[in-house]
Amino acid sequence: MPEAKPLPAGRIAENVMHFARVLRGAGLPVGPDKVIDALKALEISGVARREDFYWTLASVFLDRREQFEIFDQAFHIFWRDPRMLERVMALFLPRVQGRTGQEPPPPPARLAEALLPQAKHAERPRGEAEEKLEIDAAFSFSEREVLQHADFETMSNAELAQAKRLIAEMRLPIPEVPTRRLAPDPHGRLVDLRRSLRASLRSGGALIPLERRSLAERHPPLVILCDISGSMSRYSRMFLHFMHAITNDRDRVHTFVFGTRLTNVTRNLRHRDVDVALKSVADAVADWSGGTRIGACLHEFNLRWSRRVLGQNAVVLMITDGLDRDPGTALGAEMERLHKSCRRLIWLNPLLRYEGFEPRPAGVRIMLPHVDEFLPAHNIASLVELGRTLARAPARRRGEAERARRAA
Repeated sequence: MPEAKPLPAGRIAENVMHFARVLRGAGLPVGPDKVIDALKALEISGVARREDFYWTLASVFLDRREQFEIFDQAFHIFWRDPRMLERVMALFLPRVQGRTGQEPPPPPARLAEALLPQAKHAERPRGEAEEKLEIDAAFSFSEREVLQHADFETMSNAELAQAKRLIAEMRLPIPEVPTRRLAPDPHGRLVDLRRSLRASLRSGGALIPLERRSLAERHPPLVILCDISGSMSRYSRMFLHFMHAITNDRDRVHTFVFGTRLTNVTRNLRHRDVDVALKSVADAVADWSGGTRIGACLHEFNLRWSRRVLGQNAVVLMITDGLDRDPGTALGAEMERLHKSCRRLIWLNPLLRYEGFEPRPAGVRIMLPHVDEFLPAHNIASLVELGRTLARAPARRRGEAERARRAA
């Protein structure tokens, strides 16, 4: 084990503590114990090389792959130069795009929100009064309306918390469909002979009231297939809150997540407490933010779970961007089988948030012919539109239309 060397004189320990506060404000679980471990690790690795300093802090502060992007941007902003705060504040001012090149993208709202409180506590000359700014919001949008159209990727921590509360209140109005079972109905077309004879015994057989029945109606099963690969990590956590709200609102909801393998998380999401449910899902899923093998995961679903959960006119929601690592004929065959096994297949794709979206990736082109609806899913408004789509009667497929025309 290498010998520990004392850190050079300066404010390294204090700056590491402030950097940990920034990460904690951006949503990373960084506590005092990790700050102490980081300082001990720096005594071993040293701070002579920037690369060693970067990876030493990353190895201590990061627990999951999806935390890396926030850490990377926070590191390059915080440890860039002493005037870091002024540069961060400049990111929020209007910028003019010149011809010399494109400007780097601004940091995420959660990271900017974590850095902004430091600017509020900047030293101000004594005696200088704080300038008050009054804003007339008479012609501005309401906060709730703005939040509904905000992208999940650009939301701050406060906006994400409010969006999760709105998602918890959402309900999917899936219409009921007739089943093969019969239920008592005073206006039904079928006569229930058994109940009619039983009712006639009350009057000694003098009168035989006709009891009627009709086909019982019930909500069809809802099956959700959610992509949790690296390309979907920005949205998959919000979709898990959405799936938790649906699972606890209705019966016969089956939830699966997939990346490189398929995992059934239906029982994990049955917990009433959303934090307990998501922690249980995180413990059960081993391929979070990894690669994407849509064809292989659909093959496993069709082989092991299709007959169990896709009966009685099931509705399938597939949440993925369609960026498969190994698309081919297997993906098309599995999508065709899934489409034929369910009543309705709806594909929710976050890439549809772009106006000029074109199905150029091979996986998207293979999957598109086998879906009934192709909808965006990147904000609360898109989830509300999903509810409206489910409330409408599904369009008849080609085979059903042909059979109905022959019967007529």
